[in-house]
Amino acid sequence: MRTVRTLTAAALAGGAVLGLAATATADTPSPSPSPSASAAGGPTEAGTSFRTATAVKVGQEATADASTGDYLYWVLPLDAGQRATVKATVTLPAAASRHGAANWRLDVYDGLRRRQPCMYGKQAAPAAKEAGAVELSCTLRPVRTGADTWANDPLPGSYYVRLTVVDLAPEDLGQPVRAQVRADATDTGGAYAVDGALSAPLVPGITAARAAEADGKQPAAGIEPEGGWAGGRWSDRWIWTVAGGLLAALAGIGGYSLTRGSGRPARTTSGG
Repeated sequence: MRTVRTLTAAALAGGAVLGLAATATADTPSPSPSPSASAAGGPTEAGTSFRTATAVKVGQEATADASTGDYLYWVLPLDAGQRATVKATVTLPAAASRHGAANWRLDVYDGLRRRQPCMYGKQAAPAAKEAGAVELSCTLRPVRTGADTWANDPLPGSYYVRLTVVDLAPEDLGQPVRAQVRADATDTGGAYAVDGALSAPLVPGITAARAAEADGKQPAAGIEPEGGWAGGRWSDRWIWTVAGGLLAALAGIGGYSLTRGSGRPARTTSGG
């Protein structure tokens, strides 16, 4: 009976811990704003370089009227644990005014201006002469709290979206187009968390801004996620680690209770 009670208590305690972990994971709010709340009032222009990139929030739609051949840049903040999907739609000029097909490309760079590979999506797509629009997408790898110096892992900070045409008839250069860009992000929780974290996100001017804040000055406003940078302060990985340790301890107690036996058999003398 003692063994049964021990195993029952272990099972109940383990179930309670796992239930707490699942609840904490489900209740962890995603740092991405809701589409309905942030789609309105998005930027209506794009930059032409990394330095002039137009800031856009996650979940917000950005538009821009441009000329075919322009490089269009936007910048958005991504924090640790987020997996972003960037989508772009280019509305093309009338087919009668175009002279041939074109190829469009969507690239995403991190705060160190390293081009990040897409896990999946249509990063480059051709547009036939008769096409009215072309759609592109890129789903990035989850952002990590830290990485080795030699790695190309995505880190918290600014992410630059670049949209441009890479191949078209020379006669079509300069024709008007309209671009729509939107980035949405999901929270992957602690599955991709690692030990250690950056001292500051990879955002231009963030070090000077934090130094000014430490000196009691008003830091310059910069691009950051809703609610500020998390920087790996909390992850549901902590809950699962504690739950795993507790279950291992309870399993050890249960195993000991099962193998220990009931002690010396009854009616056995010390000499026999």
